[in-house]
Amino acid sequence: MTGTMHTRPVHDEHHSVGALVGQATEQLSRLVRQEVALAKLELAEKGRRAGRGGGMLGAAGAIAYVGLFALAGTAAAALSLVLPVWAAALIVAAVLFAVAGLLAMTGRAQLRRATPPKPEQTLGSVRADMEEIRERAHR
Repeated sequence: MTGTMHTRPVHDEHHSVGALVGQATEQLSRLVRQEVALAKLELAEKGRRAGRGGGMLGAAGAIAYVGLFALAGTAAAALSLVLPVWAAALIVAAVLFAVAGLLAMTGRAQLRRATPPKPEQTLGSVRADMEEIRERAHR
């Protein structure tokens, strides 16, 4: 969160050490609170993505299960009847499996976008903040 801290203008070059330490402590505390809030937001978004991806994979499994029953019905129809009945059942099974495959691919993509479950933007921001603090400390 570099650039979001509000610093007070320096009117006097002769601050006491205690005042400077107090000001640094206040700013660091504010910075830590802001970084924690950002991390919470980022982790919540990744959690929502993981939930959607898991739901889609669950739906893909349920549809594939129904597709298995349709395929079993197709096999039974193929044994007992001639072409038209089993061909229709086979088409239904193929459509169900195609839908299951599409849901599985979409769900997997959602899960990949949600991992790793660490707040990458916040960690980058903290690194930038620490670098800025180091640079100012060496001046």
